[in-house]
Amino acid sequence: MKLAGLLLAALAVGLALGALWVRLAPLDPARWHVDPALAVAGGAGHVARVRVGLSPEAALAALDRVALATPRTRRLAGSPAEGRVTWVTRSAIWGFPDLTTAAAAAADGGSDLVLYGRARFGAYDWGVNAARLSRWLAALGAAEGGGAGP
Repeated sequence: MKLAGLLLAALAVGLALGALWVRLAPLDPARWHVDPALAVAGGAGHVARVRVGLSPEAALAALDRVALATPRTRRLAGSPAEGRVTWVTRSAIWGFPDLTTAAAAAADGGSDLVLYGRARFGAYDWGVNAARLSRWLAALGAAEGGGAGP
């Protein structure tokens, strides 16, 4: 009985330390604020490319508003004026960080927008990054008047 209690206490301490690591692990902008056009999707990452009928800065500003309206999301690096933005979105219970970087470049009639969402921890993200990118692009399309699409 005493051994079971010690094992349970050790498990609880291990879980608490793991939860602290997930929440407090550093997120170095130099590592995560990368050009999404060069990203390789797969496993824990997803890439989306769309053309929108806005200037690059306006497209990123609109996407920034959508991203920052997402619960548990904050900007890690960049700005719409810089042409690239990286956000961190944390899961509700454990606080696992997922990173999304977006960049926009001028194109005929608007901008080409590239988004790259990936997990900070693990080799598989259970589709959460692809789903987030889809939601953000749908909201961007609604904000733009339906101009964003796959």
